[in-house]
Amino acid sequence: MHEKEKDLIDAFLRGQVDRRGLIKGLGAMGLAVGTAGTLLNLGQTQALAADFDWQAHKGKTIKLLLNKHPYADAMIANLENFKKLTGMEVVYDVFPEDVYFDKVTAALSASSPEYDAFMTGAYMTWTYGPAGWITDLNEWIKDPTKTNVNYAWDDFLPGVRKSCAWNGQPGGVLGSDDAKQWCIPWGFEQNNITYNKGMFDKVGVSVPGNMDEMVATAAKLTKDVGGGVYGIGVRGSRSWATIHPGFLSAYANFDQKDLNVSADGKLSAAMNTAESKAFHKQWVQMIQESGPKDWSTYTWYQVGTDLGAGASAMIYDADILGYFMNGGDNKMAGKLAFSAFKANPAAKAPTPNIWIWSLSMSNFSKDKDATWYFMQWASGPEHALFGATKMDFVNPVRQSVWNDQMFRERLNKSYPGYVEMFDVSAPGASIKFTPQPLFFDLTTEWAATLQKMVAKEVPVDEGLDMLATSVDGQLREAGLG
Repeated sequence: MHEKEKDLIDAFLRGQVDRRGLIKGLGAMGLAVGTAGTLLNLGQTQALAADFDWQAHKGKTIKLLLNKHPYADAMIANLENFKKLTGMEVVYDVFPEDVYFDKVTAALSASSPEYDAFMTGAYMTWTYGPAGWITDLNEWIKDPTKTNVNYAWDDFLPGVRKSCAWNGQPGGVLGSDDAKQWCIPWGFEQNNITYNKGMFDKVGVSVPGNMDEMVATAAKLTKDVGGGVYGIGVRGSRSWATIHPGFLSAYANFDQKDLNVSADGKLSAAMNTAESKAFHKQWVQMIQESGPKDWSTYTWYQVGTDLGAGASAMIYDADILGYFMNGGDNKMAGKLAFSAFKANPAAKAPTPNIWIWSLSMSNFSKDKDATWYFMQWASGPEHALFGATKMDFVNPVRQSVWNDQMFRERLNKSYPGYVEMFDVSAPGASIKFTPQPLFFDLTTEWAATLQKMVAKEVPVDEGLDMLATSVDGQLREAGLG
């Protein structure tokens, strides 16, 4: 690297030049964008090495278990920088999501030392943590001899960081002072509206601003767009994953809960209140009038595919699902737009429930210190910015990345409304469920009850009373209620 180029990159790393100035300056020196990026990565690697003994575990090898996902793709694309930084080797297995969590459970339940770290969702740690399968990462995060001072733990979005920490007490508040950090957030999903602007313009409707408007808008789109297009896509399969996206985000906006937690820590069903029943009736009506015909089979994939193919006009689901449908070879690529959503007109702001792809450390890892070196690099600010600006690492979990003007401009250019949606929603983004060991059983039964309501097999009021009775019985049987 020539001295002028090195001086400019050093100035950027010291915060004296922003990324726009860096790219412009390198371009003026005759460097192509690709070459400039390579030099920047090299400079960042050298800067990281100057602050911390990244070579402490040189020569060691760790093994990862990864889900096939753009977040894993971004990490793999940047892995050579980690190897140069640390002198460590990283090997990994990648599996598609339909078998991935079975692989994780099999490895952990067998106390296998094969994998040192793995991708997970925060909900899964409510099982893995109390079972003793994963490690509380506070020991490393709080140790300055093992964690780079520039790791910037406070840079993680608060609601996302806290949602990955739990004290292990059923009903305990996520992110409490006594919580164990079961995982490190990597990327996350808020649940908001992605819509087909052309279809909205054709019918003459605006983006809905509350639940009443969403029901009416979806119905008009179904009636007037034509070509078999339906108004709104939401998940419907018999799975916990049907409850957690748009449904719970809107439900929480009306201050409704899944469970009550009494003063003595006992849990009980909270989904058969009058307010909850009113919300369920509205949600059920929306699906009956404006959802897909085979809604009860719909997962993330079907909801997204229909939007990308132009079969639906709007989804209330993960924002990153809309992001991916607005690109690639999807028929509607470049035609989608994004909006935050506040279901309750009396609420101050949206309250998106979130899914968080995270990194956890296996309690059976043969070398936890070396594993942590990888984890802090993979969740550090430099890799987060690389993934967000060079790959499809959305949504980043670090505020510093969201503050990056070039990242925001990149989104604004091709994803209209995305940045504004994020800014409005992120302060209220967190996991809204009550952490407890029966999470998957109870939410799956909730989804099954919702299916019966939509199919008119049971009235909403009766169905929720029956669900609450069943939930209370299961909680008592498990010693939780």
